[in-house]
Amino acid sequence: MNEVNVVDHPLVQHKLTLLRDKSRSTKGFRQLMREIATLLCYEVTRDLSLSLVTIETPLQSMQAQMLSGKKLVFAPILRAGVGLLEGMLDLVPSARVAHIGLYRDPSSLDSVEYFFKAPTDLPDRLVILIDPMLATGNSAVAALDQLKAHGATDVRFACVLATLVGLARVHERHPTVRIWTAAIDDELDDHGYIRPGLGDAGDRLYGTR
Repeated sequence: MNEVNVVDHPLVQHKLTLLRDKSRSTKGFRQLMREIATLLCYEVTRDLSLSLVTIETPLQSMQAQMLSGKKLVFAPILRAGVGLLEGMLDLVPSARVAHIGLYRDPSSLDSVEYFFKAPTDLPDRLVILIDPMLATGNSAVAALDQLKAHGATDVRFACVLATLVGLARVHERHPTVRIWTAAIDDELDDHGYIRPGLGDAGDRLYGTR
């Protein structure tokens, strides 16, 4: 799977270790998730296209580089994906936002969609799908299916933790989608949770059970 990028920057790995710690408070977990999101966004957007524009500095005119093309779209999978959204918007505050509402059926582990709202011109924009966990891969595949059904052609996926099972599932259904993650963990348990993982990201973000 050549499209998988593990972000091994020391700051990302340090913050991921803090995030995994079960003693981390809700406030601390939320802040760390936001910080990791910003660092992941930096990597995901490393190869964005630039174009030259003419500007005036306080001393003279010059040609300088700016992002070219239409603004990005961040697409968090609700609800845990919202925990990554603000950190990415800190870096790209002009980005558009799509929302994809999915929940996992506890028995089948299949994803059930309940909401989708996105800019109408997805075909013209780079879309970055975001969710803290890529476990079974079912939610990511369902979200990618919806984005592509609404016209998205250039889609990337960013997560904090992934598994080989989830990566293989996404690669099987969407082989051209590039993926960025902070780590690839060993396995899934019978309930579809990543181990060693960090628990339920949504519950830890919002203080629920």
